[in-house]
Amino acid sequence: MSFLFHTLVYQPIYNLLIFVYNIIPDFGVAIIISTILVKFLLIPLSKKQIESQKKMQELQPKIKELQVKHKDDKEKQSRAMMELYKESKTNPLSGCLPMVAQLVFLIAIYRVLFNISTAGLVVNNADLYSFIANPGQINKLFVGTVDLAAAIDLSHIGIESLPHIILVVLAAGAQFIQTKMMMNKKAPQANKGAEADFSEIMTKQMLFLGPLLTLFIGIKFPAGLALYWLVSTGFMIVQQRYMEKKSKTV
Repeated sequence: MSFLFHTLVYQPIYNLLIFVYNIIPDFGVAIIISTILVKFLLIPLSKKQIESQKKMQELQPKIKELQVKHKDDKEKQSRAMMELYKESKTNPLSGCLPMVAQLVFLIAIYRVLFNISTAGLVVNNADLYSFIANPGQINKLFVGTVDLAAAIDLSHIGIESLPHIILVVLAAGAQFIQTKMMMNKKAPQANKGAEADFSEIMTKQMLFLGPLLTLFIGIKFPAGLALYWLVSTGFMIVQQRYMEKKSKTV
């Protein structure tokens, strides 16, 4: 499994990042461009995730009706919900695959940044494809201010830490906005006392857990990871806005 991850995910990202860095020798810009390119490749998966979550939101009134109707019989409630999903051709778990893919690429980006950092910002020839030139020593600064290979040192926070902190806060804020967009904006007024379904509970929890997780990642791990997260989340926000506008014109 680790061989497949290294060969199919880690190495292509590593080489893409170095390839872009060879063209634009700014590690932060290379991370931004590489992230956007990867996100474009993942559009079919992320589109499926957004569509699945939208369908689940549209089904909320019917789901709540079934929860109230069969509140004393969980087995009958589950069968009725499964029948509803079947009739509407909706799979409540279909939105999980893009999230897993996002996590896999997050781990890969982290490993790339971590390995380059621990190697003294020197590229490992063994991981490079033969057609990718080795740039040698990598400049770890993004626009000359943010050290992308370092985490925030909480015991020595100074003015030099401000750009990194701003980057982390922006990443967490983007995560909050993106999660908020996923939530049902027009919750049904009927059946307010109905038991909330699992997906609704999880979405509401992620509204705050997501940004908190982003803050933790941004503080504890290299700044390059926060930059990746910010660009990745920003891409998702733009994509979702585009899909919402497109659906309104159809």
